[in-house]
Amino acid sequence: MFGRGRRWTAVAVAAICVALIGPSTPSGALVSEPLPLPVGAAKEIVPNRVMTWNICNPCGSTQNLGRAADIATYAPQVIGLQEACVRDVEEIRAYLKTFYGLTYHVEYGSVLRNWSRCGGLPWRPGGYGQAILSATPMAHADTVEYPNGGSEDRGYLAVTTTVGGRPVRVFNTHLAQRQQAPFREKQIAYFAKALARHERTIALGDFNATPDAPELAPMWFLSKDASPECHPNAGAACETTTDWHSKFDYIFLRGFESRRHAVHPSEYSDHHSFRADLEPVRGDRIASSKPPTM
Repeated sequence: MFGRGRRWTAVAVAAICVALIGPSTPSGALVSEPLPLPVGAAKEIVPNRVMTWNICNPCGSTQNLGRAADIATYAPQVIGLQEACVRDVEEIRAYLKTFYGLTYHVEYGSVLRNWSRCGGLPWRPGGYGQAILSATPMAHADTVEYPNGGSEDRGYLAVTTTVGGRPVRVFNTHLAQRQQAPFREKQIAYFAKALARHERTIALGDFNATPDAPELAPMWFLSKDASPECHPNAGAACETTTDWHSKFDYIFLRGFESRRHAVHPSEYSDHHSFRADLEPVRGDRIASSKPPTM
């Protein structure tokens, strides 16, 4: 009887531990075999290629091997991830290096700490928000939370790195949910002011708004999307980036041009990854050794 009671106590403690760890916590042991990459996949990191991808839904660490394979297929130099738990990004980076030989630096822009979403303990929950992976070192990382987040904390992460031989400020953001246009309007106004301080910027992210949404006007005034045919009046010319056939994901450019771009659906998210191969705008002055003006 005493032994049975101890067993039930152990089961109860284990159940509590699982609940505390949370659904997105990695198992603690990487899988031993990589997923094969498709024919034509990149053999190494592609210089000047950037990607944006909201990786959640389905969420959780069970998707990380597939996410790593999707990233390795295109091997961008810079990747902006949204709805990213720190633990998941750590695991994705490990898979990229171990299985595909791709080494990335990382900066995190967590704006929310939530153990039920990202694991951890109630008093030490996992970070959730944005992350930037870069094959080249990053500096001057800055995480900003929007004053008006909507139903969930939202913000952006900015870093300085080099793309196309030019120092560039790279931003990664996730705006308020699609039904919350008034919050997005305030967030974009805040975000656009940060972009306007720099001559060269790459703004990656899930803006939760279609190209013709009024709140996106400041972004179109300052920059253009890496899909050149896409603009507020383009209609069907804007390729969709979600499973519900909307374009919500953008690569906004200042001081760069897009040489080619592509959207790739994935079974590991309800957002498609959006990538572009960039080159500096002709006539842009030669890069100095100093980072862009902060």
